[in-house]
Amino acid sequence: MPATDTIPTPLAKAAASAHRARVATPRRFLMCEPLHFDVTYSINPWMDPGKPVDPGLALAQWTALRDLYRSLGHTVEVIEPAPGLPDMVFAANGATVLDGKVLGARFRHVERTAEGPAYLNWFAGNGYRELHWPEHINEGEGDYLVVGRRILAGSGFRTDRRSHAEAQEFFGVPVIGLTLVDPRFYHLDTALAVLSDDEVMYYPAAFSPGSRGVLRELFPDAILADEEDAAVFGLNALSDGRHVLLPAAATGLRRKLGERGFEPIGVDLTELLYAGGSVKCCTLELRS
Repeated sequence: MPATDTIPTPLAKAAASAHRARVATPRRFLMCEPLHFDVTYSINPWMDPGKPVDPGLALAQWTALRDLYRSLGHTVEVIEPAPGLPDMVFAANGATVLDGKVLGARFRHVERTAEGPAYLNWFAGNGYRELHWPEHINEGEGDYLVVGRRILAGSGFRTDRRSHAEAQEFFGVPVIGLTLVDPRFYHLDTALAVLSDDEVMYYPAAFSPGSRGVLRELFPDAILADEEDAAVFGLNALSDGRHVLLPAAATGLRRKLGERGFEPIGVDLTELLYAGGSVKCCTLELRS
């Protein structure tokens, strides 16, 4: 290159991203009302059956999220919740959908195993034809996050690493494995959020050293969350390319998102946090 050319630094890239035109893209989501939501067992550090849960408040908070999606121009489909499956509200775990193809979820804990078939049956009954029941454990979009034409895939606590190759063969797009090391962030969608086809935000300490290196290579201008924002599930967020819905308590991330030209919208899902879930956990994207 000419001697006068300069190589953009991560700081320069971040500054440039702040001036990008942020355009919201209408999305289709699948959600599940928390009609049977409760914390009756513990399969992650957030769950304590000894703490009371307010089902009415959980439903009101979930309804506000659903209505917010619709007010932003998104389509929300709803799956019927099944008695005895209190975590079925976390629809993101139910499958992964890309190009109209559905990779079912196979859960690690017996308390949630029935959710996988329940979600796959919904897809079968709603016109989806390319369905795959997985051989290896994967917990849907909890650990599979689509970024453009590739998938970031988490492992370490729930999803089996062997499932990454299974997903790559089924979807035909690159699948990049990332290892989680902090049990508070047991799914990838609690430690990393997709903002656009080439932008993410994440909490570095949730990942192994090698995975942090991979993320730096792939996303050198990523927004980095501090522990305070990560601990209130600020990364369990959903972006439509312009609006970023995330827990209202994640004030640092909301400021950083605004500096990058996004429109952060604080959402209150504190009741669902008792089970270790927030905005993204409640939302499964239906990518045609």
